[in-house]
Amino acid sequence: MPTPPVPKLRFYFICGTPRSGSTLLCKLLELAGCGRPRSYFRRQSIRRIADELGIEHEANLESVEVSRLYLDGIRAQGERGTGLFGLRIMYENLGDMLALLARLHPDMQSPQQLIASEFGQPLYIYLSREDKVAQAVSLFKAEQTGLWHIAADGSEIERTGDHQDAVYDADRIAILVDEIARHDREWQQWFPLQGIEPLRLTYEHLTSRPQSDLQIVLDALGRDISAIGAIATPTGKLGDRQSAEWIERYKVERGRGSEEKGA
Repeated sequence: MPTPPVPKLRFYFICGTPRSGSTLLCKLLELAGCGRPRSYFRRQSIRRIADELGIEHEANLESVEVSRLYLDGIRAQGERGTGLFGLRIMYENLGDMLALLARLHPDMQSPQQLIASEFGQPLYIYLSREDKVAQAVSLFKAEQTGLWHIAADGSEIERTGDHQDAVYDADRIAILVDEIARHDREWQQWFPLQGIEPLRLTYEHLTSRPQSDLQIVLDALGRDISAIGAIATPTGKLGDRQSAEWIERYKVERGRGSEEKGA
């Protein structure tokens, strides 16, 4: 018997940790006509996004009325007329999203019920990075330099501050390694607790074969994949010789190498 077609889904959630390739995946999906996935529940960005949406929130972002306006606004902005809404969520912001949903759906008990009551049944995409030391170094350098993302041609996409030279600090890298690994473990525990089997992708495969992973996601969403070949990789890697030296130096100094992978 022929395989039945995958039904079209209307929502997807990219779940991950910082510097795991989520910006690349978001931009690929946007180029593929899958809305405009963003970090709509990043606590540092909620006020700015509310202002972008023209929501009169003043200081009261936790009211039911403003919460409803915010959700309706991000859905319209995120869909961009495509009928498909996606968002990116880091584990550290999961509680903020669930708290907002609980204000609007007080009768719902579990996180999955809250999410489904507002968005329907989504595709969950879990994006992780095998080399946690490399991930921590990338995050640490972005924190210091203010440069978070560049385009494929090297031009800046996202900068949060004036340029500062990066300075090696093994103690700070160690803190980030442990934090990233902990959040990955928390995602891995959260999915089975909610009865969710996410689509699993890794930074290493995504950055080496972006069109292949995009096809996997589009297949899971029941979307057309015919235009994938025309989609160029939209971001560039910030890792450089200094990054490689720091990664090697940290692993030698701390005796932490292969055990960081998949931590």
